Amino acid sequence: MTFKVYYQSDKTKRPVRENTQSMYIEADSEAEALLMVEHNTDYNIEYVEQLDDQALAYEKQNPNFKITTFD
Repeated sequence: MTFKVYYQSDKTKRPVRENTQSMYIEADSEAEALLMVEHNTDYNIEYVEQLDDQALAYEKQNPNFKITTFD
C-alpha cells in the first residue's frame, strides 16, 4: 500500500501549515509507515494518509512524485 505522510521538517519549531511537506511511503499498514518515518527522520509527522488507486494515480501526475525508501 502507498501512504502519503505529511510532515514538518523541524520538530523544534511550531508547525505552520504553509511549511507542511509530504512524502510517499510503501508499507503494509499506516502504523508501519509512521514507524518507518519516525525511525529514519527527525520530522514532526502531522498525518499519514493511505492512498487508494484513484488518489495514487492523481499523485503520480505530479512530476516530483517519488516513493521514499529508507536503507
